[in-house]
Amino acid sequence: MSATGQGRGRDRRIVLWRHGQTAWNLERRFQGSTDIELTEAGVGQARRAARLLASLRPDAIIASDLKRAAATARHLSAITGHDVTLDSALRETYAGVWQGLTHDEIVARYGEEYAAWKRGEPVRRGGGELETEVADRAAPVVLEHADKLPDGGALVVVSHGGTIRTTIGRLLGIEAHHWESLGGLSNCCWSVLGEGARGWRLLEHNAGTLPEPVLGDDD
Repeated sequence: MSATGQGRGRDRRIVLWRHGQTAWNLERRFQGSTDIELTEAGVGQARRAARLLASLRPDAIIASDLKRAAATARHLSAITGHDVTLDSALRETYAGVWQGLTHDEIVARYGEEYAAWKRGEPVRRGGGELETEVADRAAPVVLEHADKLPDGGALVVVSHGGTIRTTIGRLLGIEAHHWESLGGLSNCCWSVLGEGARGWRLLEHNAGTLPEPVLGDDD
């Protein structure tokens, strides 16, 4: 199957769900692949969101193996009865020396690199992964599991803000330079891709119970 899902209109859906709040989100600290747990508020977010997502009757749940995503996924698993398949390919972008720094610290120490990334240039933030490399590892996993769905089925993918954005961009066939145009996800909000005759399309973005500010998008 192609990255855009062309040629197979099976009416499947992919729900890409960002993990709940962490302490580093509140501090605007770049988490990347650092394994940070949910806050108490983050656990509450996951519980509330899981009740909503369960109403979609998902057929399968996959998640990043980092604690904040795996713990979020378990709340949906508890309601639906579906096991969670953990995969390291769904982890957040590895960002080297940026990880653990606040937004202000990154801008102060690596201002040119940060500005280049914001312009859409291919940048190894902190000496880490390119956004296209994140999509290279995450998107095929999502498509592999989507291909196993029955017609009209739904897959829930529990991951991270940056990984979700790059995966959506890749599945929609958007050039990497324009992936930043996809706004960030608030904690425990989700986006929905639906399958049509011409491939995957964005049905919902940053959906959730109530609008919330986006904190620490790339984590």
